[in-house]
Amino acid sequence: MNKLLKSFKAYSIITLGLFINALGWTAFLIPAAITGGGITGVATLIFYATEIPLWIPYLIINAFLILASIKVLGKNFGIKTIYATAVLTLFFSILQGIIVEPIVTENFMSSVVGGIMAGVGVGIVFSQGGSTGGTDIIAMMINKYRNISPGKIILYADVLIISSSFLIFKSIEKIVYGYVTMSITAYAIDLVLTGAKRTVQVFIFSKMYDQIAEKIAGDMNRGITLIDGTGWYSKKESKILMVLVKKQESNTLLRIVKEIDPDAFISVNSVMGVYGLGFDRIKT
Repeated sequence: MNKLLKSFKAYSIITLGLFINALGWTAFLIPAAITGGGITGVATLIFYATEIPLWIPYLIINAFLILASIKVLGKNFGIKTIYATAVLTLFFSILQGIIVEPIVTENFMSSVVGGIMAGVGVGIVFSQGGSTGGTDIIAMMINKYRNISPGKIILYADVLIISSSFLIFKSIEKIVYGYVTMSITAYAIDLVLTGAKRTVQVFIFSKMYDQIAEKIAGDMNRGITLIDGTGWYSKKESKILMVLVKKQESNTLLRIVKEIDPDAFISVNSVMGVYGLGFDRIKT
């Protein structure tokens, strides 16, 4: 039951991210005729040239890529990618039919706001282990046979897609706005992912260290390291608890300490990365 609830929560968050992404495209980028990267960018170019609704080429291209990836990468290819493609297609079809006038008339502002929303949406999806498919799939398939960084493949593809908008608009300005959108989207994705994975290191100084440790281990299922220390001023020996938790768990930890020992001394520090059980996996 708990696993089912976690899965439902993950898919709910992914759905929210997909809606934010679709809204960024349909409310800001497309009305301003700004082309971003990815398969969505290809679909918008087709829309600008033929007025075929965005969702149709988006679905067709991604369906082809998913089928190809299943053959190349195996049948265990992520179900979340298929779900994201289907839901994003639905959101594109609904929102593009509703939003026909630009919400923001200034092109630069449209590229900034649209890029932020598109990036935040994708970042939310990535944070839940999902993928929006598209050029990500192409990068994974190429990377299987060639030692080329997926990030470089995606970057080159996005540059090519955005530059192709010149064939339709004959405007360098539109290309520049597209690059602005691409840069802001990438930054927003990184910002969301960094925030989701941020970890804090907490040192707790308390005479009631044993009760605090038991409570943290029992309620939060987090490991605790007990360190022997000596106060320089008092020359008295003391016990120090060192705990690593996700940033969003820090309030729960502080509440536990306060309930047991309101006079405890606590030091909280942000750390660059934590690898191991319960945290990130070393990928190099």
